[in-house]
Amino acid sequence: MFRLGASQVARAGVRNYATLREIEMRLKSIKNIEKITNTMKIVASTRLNKAQRAMQASRVFNESDTEFYKNTEPEKEADAKTLLIVISSDKGLCGSIHTQISKAARRRIEELNGNVDVVAVGDKVKAQLSRTHADLLKLAFSGVGKAEPTFHEAALLADEISTLGKYENTEILYNKFVSGVAFEPSNFSVFAADAIEKAPGLSKYELESEGTAETLSEFSLANSLLTAQAEGYASEVSARRNAMDNASKNAGDMINSYSILYNRTRQAVITNELVDIITGASSLD
Repeated sequence: MFRLGASQVARAGVRNYATLREIEMRLKSIKNIEKITNTMKIVASTRLNKAQRAMQASRVFNESDTEFYKNTEPEKEADAKTLLIVISSDKGLCGSIHTQISKAARRRIEELNGNVDVVAVGDKVKAQLSRTHADLLKLAFSGVGKAEPTFHEAALLADEISTLGKYENTEILYNKFVSGVAFEPSNFSVFAADAIEKAPGLSKYELESEGTAETLSEFSLANSLLTAQAEGYASEVSARRNAMDNASKNAGDMINSYSILYNRTRQAVITNELVDIITGASSLD
């Protein structure tokens, strides 16, 4: 009976040693993850300040378009096909921000009864919409959202989108920056040249040539894309900072839990070793 007890103690000691090594390795991995998430949080916090400045600057561009549409009062064509431009980016690790904009895009497509063509700006929204509305996806852009958007980038996007042809109704769907901890899917319309020319309030403005309405429409599209990208970029950076902050806190909680478990397991190993020593000494008597 005595020998069986010693054997059981020995096996328990081996298990405790193995468990202790596993806990130590897990603890080391979590600490490394915490370092990474903390670094990403700091980087995101730095970028957020720049993103907010870019967002404020872009709003100035959009204010002129908003004022123009308010004064001229152009109207949408009721039965015309809509071009829906959905703004996201290529990067992840930012919570549910890309999922939310994709859900909003699907809802808008249903509201338009499928009478819509879709342009996806960013790999994230492209991947999600391709699974459900691949037949409506006419154009997709990648390599966006890596830095603060510029008007040059927005103008290039507008030029490429214009190759799809003329749409009477164009909507841009994007994540609107609300605060450092909140965002919401939002959209605004960009009117075609025909709608601008038919606007009842257009007579308030003196147009120099027949092509002015077309130029206004193209310029308005670029302005709107810039604003949507800047709002979306600020929302994404803010969401990433919050996600990394939560990840760091969770990692810290796990480190505390595993540290307690490690200490308890280590104490159990020491206790088993003492039992082995006492058992061995007793067997010699």
